[in-house]
Amino acid sequence: MPQDRDLATIVVDDMEVSCATIRAALNRAGYADVRLASDANQALEMLAERRADVVLADWIMPAMDGLTLTERIRQLDEETNRYTAVILFTAKEGVEALVEAFERGVDDYLTKPLNERELAARVHAAGRIATLQNTLLETTAALTHFNRRLQELATTDPLTGLGNRRYLEGRLNALLLETAARGGSTCCAMIDIDHFKAVNDRYGHDAGDEVLKSLATRLRRTVRPTDVVVRMGGEEFAVVMHYPELRLNTAIFDRILQTVRERAVTTAAGPVEITVSMGVCCYTRGAPPDPDGLLKCADEKLYAAKAAGRDRVVY
Repeated sequence: MPQDRDLATIVVDDMEVSCATIRAALNRAGYADVRLASDANQALEMLAERRADVVLADWIMPAMDGLTLTERIRQLDEETNRYTAVILFTAKEGVEALVEAFERGVDDYLTKPLNERELAARVHAAGRIATLQNTLLETTAALTHFNRRLQELATTDPLTGLGNRRYLEGRLNALLLETAARGGSTCCAMIDIDHFKAVNDRYGHDAGDEVLKSLATRLRRTVRPTDVVVRMGGEEFAVVMHYPELRLNTAIFDRILQTVRERAVTTAAGPVEITVSMGVCCYTRGAPPDPDGLLKCADEKLYAAKAAGRDRVVY
């Protein structure tokens, strides 16, 4: 029978002679990584230090028996996202004892006295179970990470690292529902870089990208950490904020305008002076509008700010 020489095993028995006998039998079967534990607590310490694929334990042991050890191993497996196959040695007879063992997480059992060939075969089978389970766990974890990354990419602007419109709509909907339930106000500010086409034409698109990234940084540093800052697309950004009170605090929007205009953006093509126009629309009470409705309102205010001369905010 082919054996996995990399299989890690732990033998747990309070009888030193029994441990040594089992290790010798496993060594003869081709298993080199065999650790011995004199009790269940020592076995748990070994597992915490380095994983094992298979644990072979006596059912009856002082302080902690094999079933309790199995439950502790299952808890450790859950915490570390791994699977450890457990085989108990038992002199118990009858179906009820075995049913209890399987119900509490035991994978297999061996009756005493042990048969060396049966021992090797059961360990081989348990090793296959552990390998298959761990492969499944690793694959599931990788898929979960991959799906999470896809979700992040789907809701993130690759240039600035901000959220995108899809991300904004989800967050805005949640804030509108919270405002409807708990009161306060939710405000959406649409922000557009003035004459951005002229920036690209004069300094080049690489410089334009630097301007976009700089504005993203300035917006995040100007607003509160709980506020939502996104890039809607092109040179258009949005900020969504929730206030527990009804009264709109306009100082933050004036501060955004000042932060943008007071210092030129440093680019590889030279310093670039920019300003922004902003439209702000808020929801305070009544049936909450859908996110698109609030965004449309803020967008209309933005166009009004541009029509009024730019570098300003319209509420």
